[in-house]
Amino acid sequence: MLMTKKKAWWGMVANYIRPKYQREFVYKDKQRDSVIETVKKNFPLNVMYWVKNEDDTYEVLDGQQRTISICEYAKGSFSLNALYMHNLTDVEANQILDYKLMIYFCEGNDKEKLDWFKTINIAGEKLTDQELRNAIYTGTWLTNAKKYFSKSGCAAYGIGSDYMTGSPIRQDYLETAISWLSNDKIEEYMAVNQHKPNANELWLYFTGVMNWIKVVFPKYRREMKGVSFGFLYNKFKDTAIDSAKLEKEITQLMQDEDVTKKSGIYEYVLTRNEKYLVVI
Repeated sequence: MLMTKKKAWWGMVANYIRPKYQREFVYKDKQRDSVIETVKKNFPLNVMYWVKNEDDTYEVLDGQQRTISICEYAKGSFSLNALYMHNLTDVEANQILDYKLMIYFCEGNDKEKLDWFKTINIAGEKLTDQELRNAIYTGTWLTNAKKYFSKSGCAAYGIGSDYMTGSPIRQDYLETAISWLSNDKIEEYMAVNQHKPNANELWLYFTGVMNWIKVVFPKYRREMKGVSFGFLYNKFKDTAIDSAKLEKEITQLMQDEDVTKKSGIYEYVLTRNEKYLVVI
């Protein structure tokens, strides 16, 4: 009976708990252990939120970290107070396996769900705005986009970490790239592209931005991290730029004590120096 229950837990993990839009597991050991202590004492965990899909299946919007913590312990992946699942008595083990979760189900169209998610969002490890969008616009396009932008050590991190802020696994890289390409119309772009077979357009755009930065501003400075280069690329990608003259002015401004926001220099030198820019 105990083994049957374990299999039931992990069937649910495979089908529901790790939908494509969700982040990687981010709980630290102390948070994970606290979940198991709560369950063992039969205390209530905070309410979890599930999304009802069009095909009548469900996905976990909020509660993934808590649910996986329980499942990992049930599987025997870690111990608590030097006790693994297999060290417990049948009564203790069954108390964990029979623990009831409080779940709220969400239905509605895309806009209704997104508005609702933002309203209830969300105690604990809060979902970011982009994670909420991912919950709405999940599909083939998002699956492919996340391969490039949403994993630890992903391709976007490899070529863009010097210039990007935030974390790929919290969807900051994906959000920034879509914002740049769509001129800040993220939800509209994701809705249009939701069921396209891949995110090639976004990835090619992002690599184009990164290459453009390195050509136009060949000397790297730490102040370049977090600059909205995508919007500058959108405006100036079709111009010939005298990078040497631009670099000379940047150097002077970096040494100017009256310039307090050094990262703003890059946009400033582009937008004011028409003499360095020639439309192709």
